[in-house]
Amino acid sequence: MQQELTNQTNISAGNLPADQKEKLQVQDYNTLNLGPTHPATHGIFQNVLKIDGEKILDAEPTIGYIHRAFEKIAENRAFYQVTVLTDRLNYCSSPINNMGWHMTVEKLLGVKTTKRVDYMRVIIMELSRIADHLICNSVLGVDTGALTGFTYVFQLREKIYDIFEEVCGARLTTNIGRIGGMERDFTSKFWSLLKEFMDEFPKVFKEFDLLFTRNRIFIDRTKNVGGISAERALSYGFTGPNLRAAGVDYDVRVMNPYSSYEDFEFDVPVGDTGDCYDRYLVRNEELRQSYNIIKQAMDNMPEGRHYVDVPEFYLPPKQDVYTKMEPLIWHFKIIMGEWPVPVGEVYHPVEGANGELGFYLVSDGGRQAYRLHFRRPCFIYYQAYPELIKGGMLSDAIVTMSSLNVIAGELDA
Repeated sequence: MQQELTNQTNISAGNLPADQKEKLQVQDYNTLNLGPTHPATHGIFQNVLKIDGEKILDAEPTIGYIHRAFEKIAENRAFYQVTVLTDRLNYCSSPINNMGWHMTVEKLLGVKTTKRVDYMRVIIMELSRIADHLICNSVLGVDTGALTGFTYVFQLREKIYDIFEEVCGARLTTNIGRIGGMERDFTSKFWSLLKEFMDEFPKVFKEFDLLFTRNRIFIDRTKNVGGISAERALSYGFTGPNLRAAGVDYDVRVMNPYSSYEDFEFDVPVGDTGDCYDRYLVRNEELRQSYNIIKQAMDNMPEGRHYVDVPEFYLPPKQDVYTKMEPLIWHFKIIMGEWPVPVGEVYHPVEGANGELGFYLVSDGGRQAYRLHFRRPCFIYYQAYPELIKGGMLSDAIVTMSSLNVIAGELDA
């Protein structure tokens, strides 16, 4: 943490009368740079804090340290090449980003996926949500001084990454799925790894819940800290767990169902005060709900293929490209962008781990997007951060940042 001591003295008049001099107040404030390179910020962004002792009087955030111009890069890439860019938004739950993009393009193309594809996507997306929420809530514990829970649930995240690796060969930046479905069907090893995770999760999560939820120290550090009202949250554009913690019952999976989420029964947890503790409780309950959704998808998995019949946009299997003429032709035409794309504009939101992740796509009929905009929830949350920490303690600012789960990759894009 970089600290610059700045004495801002309000003495300006050496020749004032004695009675007016007595009225002058001398105040010493500190200017503290929280970030851009500090482990507690969980990313590369800076907050210039004006503090009186340990009390925060004012805050000025700075963003853009890892801005990579994703939207402009995407406008110069074919649709199938944009998937790898979405990995780098909220990298704690990359598959949700991947599949949100695929569904956006499918909406533009008028492609309707099968129930099996939808259920496969639901399993992967809910596993991603579990991985993301486990990290967020356990790191919140770390920032309040409790490391044990973090090291305990990190093992579960690794098991989820083992499952992702079995599906697509990658763990963190997954590039999982295709426009029109999945790149391959779930293997027997996938189902074995998933069953192992589903058997182990309840026990580990119960231990984690017992460590924190009624822990007196944890409650004292998070209760009535970094709170926001429902009205202010809506005015900023909050979505996801941070909005639901403030008392607003909004979930994209319920309000605007996609990927057959209407087939699943689950509750949408809602908080009251919008403080750090409520955000923790909402995410904890969402972990249980995601587990139940996955269980339903496993029990009711439809039969069929793992992709839809759209050879103009769905890349054929690589082994067929090397050995058969027709897949080679399809592959060449897709890669070279020889198939016409409808002219129009679409917006497709998904319930990301941090909130509503939306893709606004404008097509002029070419193989690339004419304009593309990512609606990134972390970009919205960070605008509210100064308001949430003003008047609080410096240690509370760290906890508030952690409970918002601001991911720098998604913030800056």
